[in-house]
Amino acid sequence: MLNDKLKNYLHLHFIVFIWGFTAVLGALITIDAIPLVWFRMLLASFFVWLYVAFKKFPLKVPKKALGIFIVAGITIALHWIFFFMAIKVSNVSVTLATISTGAFFTAILEPIFYKRKIIWYEIAFGVIVVFGLYIIFSVETAYFLGIVFALIATLLSATFSLINGKLAKQHKPSVISFYELTSGVIFISLYLLVTGSFSSEFFILSASDWIYLVLLGSICTAYAFIGSVKVMKLISPYTVMLTINMEPIYGIILAFVILGSSEEMSEEFYIGALIILSTVLANGILKNSLKRKALVGQTK
Repeated sequence: MLNDKLKNYLHLHFIVFIWGFTAVLGALITIDAIPLVWFRMLLASFFVWLYVAFKKFPLKVPKKALGIFIVAGITIALHWIFFFMAIKVSNVSVTLATISTGAFFTAILEPIFYKRKIIWYEIAFGVIVVFGLYIIFSVETAYFLGIVFALIATLLSATFSLINGKLAKQHKPSVISFYELTSGVIFISLYLLVTGSFSSEFFILSASDWIYLVLLGSICTAYAFIGSVKVMKLISPYTVMLTINMEPIYGIILAFVILGSSEEMSEEFYIGALIILSTVLANGILKNSLKRKALVGQTK
C-alpha cells in the first residue's frame, strides 16, 4: 500500500502531467485562440461553480476583492489567448520552452509588487535564460511570432501569479478561481460582441473539438487547479517547485509523441531549451538551499 506522502507526490506529478497536456490540446483544437479560451473559461467556471456549490462555500466577497478578481481574471484570459496563439502560429515545443522563462519574469516583477530588494542571483540566472532564448530565436526564425506571443503570455502569467499570491492568503482558492474565470468569460464575451464575432457558426464545432474542450475545461483547468491546491498543502514547497518544473518537459514529450513530425526541432533548439530549463531548476534549488540556511541561522 502507498503511504499518504507518496500518494500526494504521485498526484502532484499527475496534475503537472495534465498541465503539460494542456498545450497539446490547444494544438489539437481547430478553432482560433480567442474562442478556444472563451469556451475553456466558460466550461471551467461552470465546473468550479459545481464544486463550490457542492462544498457550500459562500461566494460573497468584499467589493475591493471583487475588483482585484476581475483584474486577475482579465489577466489570465489574455495569458491563455497569447499562449494558444503562440501554439497556433508555431508549435507546442517552442511555446513551452519560452513559457518556462516565467520564473524570471516573476523575479523581475516580484520586487515591484512586494517592495523587496532585487536578488543578485535571480538577475544572473535571468541573463543565462536570455542567452537560451537567444539561441532559440537565432535558429528558429520561422517561429519568431510564436516566441513573441509566448513571451507576452509568460509576462501575463507572472503578473497573474503575483496578484494571486496576495489573494490566496485571504480567500478560498476555489472562490478566487470562480470569480477570475467568470470575469475572463465576461471580458472575452464583450470583445466578441463588439467585434460581431458571436454568430450561429461560433457555436458549431466538430465532435472532436467539443471533446477536447470539455477535457480542457474540466480536467486540465477546474480539476487541476483544485487538486493542486489540496496537494500543495501536504507537500513541501521545494518538492512542489521541482515537480512543476517538469511541466514543459512533459508537454514537449507529449507533443512529440501525439503530434509527431510537426514537433521535430533543430539540435540548437533543444540546447537552448535545456539551458532555460536547467537554469530554472538551478534557481529553485539555490532558493531552497539559502532558505534552509537562513532558517538554521535563526534557530542558533
